[in-house]
Amino acid sequence: MSNVIVGIDLGTTNSEIAVVRNGRIEVIEIENGVPILPSVVGLGEDNTLLVGAAARNQYVLHPERTIRSVKRRMGEATRLTLGDKQYSPSEISAMILLRLKKIAEAHLGAPVHRAVITVPAYFSDAQRQATREAGEIAGLEVVRILNEPTAAALAYGAQRGASGQAKARKALVYDLGGGTFDVSIVNMEGDVVEVLASHGNNALGGDDFDRRIIDFALDHLRTVHGIDAETAAASPTAMARLQRAAEAAKIALSDRPYATLAEEFLFEKNGAPVHLSLEISRHEYEEMIEPYITETMDAVHVALTGAHLAVADIDEVLLVGGATRTPMVSRLLEALTGIQPHGEIDPDLCVAMGAAIQGETIAGGATPTVLIDVTPYTFGTSSLAILDGREYPYCFVPLIRKNTPIPASRSEVFYTVFDNQDVVEVMVYQGEAPDALDNIEIGRFKVEGLRKVPAGNPIVLDFSIDINGILQVRASEKKSGLEYAITIDNAISRFEEGKLDEARGRIRSMFGEDSVSDEAAGTAQAGSQAEVSPLGHRRTVVEALALIEKAERLLKTAGADDREDLIDSMEAVRDAMAPAATGDDTVLQQAMGTLADVLYYLDN
Repeated sequence: MSNVIVGIDLGTTNSEIAVVRNGRIEVIEIENGVPILPSVVGLGEDNTLLVGAAARNQYVLHPERTIRSVKRRMGEATRLTLGDKQYSPSEISAMILLRLKKIAEAHLGAPVHRAVITVPAYFSDAQRQATREAGEIAGLEVVRILNEPTAAALAYGAQRGASGQAKARKALVYDLGGGTFDVSIVNMEGDVVEVLASHGNNALGGDDFDRRIIDFALDHLRTVHGIDAETAAASPTAMARLQRAAEAAKIALSDRPYATLAEEFLFEKNGAPVHLSLEISRHEYEEMIEPYITETMDAVHVALTGAHLAVADIDEVLLVGGATRTPMVSRLLEALTGIQPHGEIDPDLCVAMGAAIQGETIAGGATPTVLIDVTPYTFGTSSLAILDGREYPYCFVPLIRKNTPIPASRSEVFYTVFDNQDVVEVMVYQGEAPDALDNIEIGRFKVEGLRKVPAGNPIVLDFSIDINGILQVRASEKKSGLEYAITIDNAISRFEEGKLDEARGRIRSMFGEDSVSDEAAGTAQAGSQAEVSPLGHRRTVVEALALIEKAERLLKTAGADDREDLIDSMEAVRDAMAPAATGDDTVLQQAMGTLADVLYYLDN
């Protein structure tokens, strides 16, 4: 089993690990016959590391010593506090991955060095690379980053193949997990699973459903007991208990028409204890979450459009993710498609199973499926062109379009604008907007030392994206061959050279190990960004853009006062970005700190 490649579903709420042995897929038991590891990390009262159920159980008593739903923070330039230390989201995720790795090694009786790890189809480059980093810190060689809906399709494809169902069909894979949502349209024919299109939201899932139930309970406490929002927020332990009760009610309402939120001695008012006992009906719950579910149904139409298909072209609907157990999901999907959704493979396990299948394929084993994947984003650059009837220097020029099968490479020729122009700055964007500045800047570099010739000197720009969604951009002067390149491994939180081993050692030490002994310990490769501009300054600018992007998302739901604070902080960051490009990022970092504080307040 030394050549085994495990499949890991690194989820927002729970994580799973699976392997193919003797032609069969095994989802490895975590504890007491349960194959699910809660994606929660904490420190016990004696500062021992807790990962999984133990950490989840202590959350209600010590929320300040516990971190949950870290997947939603992947790719962010943030630090999370655990005890008296701070960690990146990748480091926290590495603790979960290392626990899974050790469990698998005990189960298999052999070391585990390689893994396929899944991510939402709509994860950005930064989030994907942060996931890869987490694997590297945990001592794993991440041989493939696989989209979750694709993994689920592989699991169902294997099931169909095992039962002799080789008929061509088009499937809608609806993946609603604890923190993310994706929908993919796939073509399944014989041994081939081809992803035609994907769409989703990286900040929508069961956690949001929990939040609606918590708000319902808080409104009741305010109305009946006079417990205002400020009083509630002042008690992290009480809020953690509400979180636990809300999640339990959500799960109960999947099977029953009513659930009760019950927590004794939750608060104290005028010296008297305040108890919570509140019934919630499935109808009330579904009214609360209807906006979220409606958004997912809209995403289904977007994915169908991207695949150039109509609803009538869909042959089957596959459910993935624990939140799909909410009856409203199946009901609306059936109303939309006229097809009863499939859930025969456990929605919590099918992604890990598909990842294990892909791992077996990479390892050279015999598996019943072949994978063709697509990129969920459009990548391009900016150039001088006409936008809205006027000459504009930041017109978006897409090179690799959304839903292009990967790996893929696309090239385009651009031309210098001025006579004797000896430098060109290449901006790399992710998005769909015709104005490049409305998209997400994920990298930039300069081509310097161009020949001093008249305007119109051709510059060839080549974009290449690999099977892990990692983008490489090369720019070359056509006539001289002068070339510069950038590898966009992670636009936000890539560890600097030398820091990966340090992070790996810190995480391993928490598990009682002195150093990393796994073969994968030296697999990290630094990107080529340092050759084109100072890495630190560019990272600061990109981190600023990420903060602005998050702020723009929160603007939609923020109250009037919060909106004003957000807008002011965003403008301060934008104003400070120009000096950062010249190498002085002090003002920008101060502005980013203010914006980050506002975002933290709104998140909590």
